[in-house]
Amino acid sequence: MGKFVISKRKNGEFQFNLKAGNGQTILASEGYSTKAACENGVESVKKNASDDSKYERKESAGGKFHFNLKAGNNQVIGSSEMYESTAGMENGIESVKKNAPDATVEEEKE
Repeated sequence: MGKFVISKRKNGEFQFNLKAGNGQTILASEGYSTKAACENGVESVKKNASDDSKYERKESAGGKFHFNLKAGNNQVIGSSEMYESTAGMENGIESVKKNAPDATVEEEKE
């Protein structure tokens, strides 16, 4: 079972990470100015995660692969780590699809 972990950055912004059942981070958010905005981002990931058309698959200049999950307004709501292969990236996308919709939400202890 996946979980979203909301944390506060040193600069005061909030962010979330979606973690798979094994604790590995599979999606990370941008920084949000408020906790409420961050929580809205979590809800947006839950809503959009199962729609394959919301995933933007990319290749870096260094030949690694990663993806962004976009909301209905085409704004990026989460980004993956870098993967060595397209197969790894696709596995990451499948993991987000599987874990995000029913993931619990926790706040990281400061």
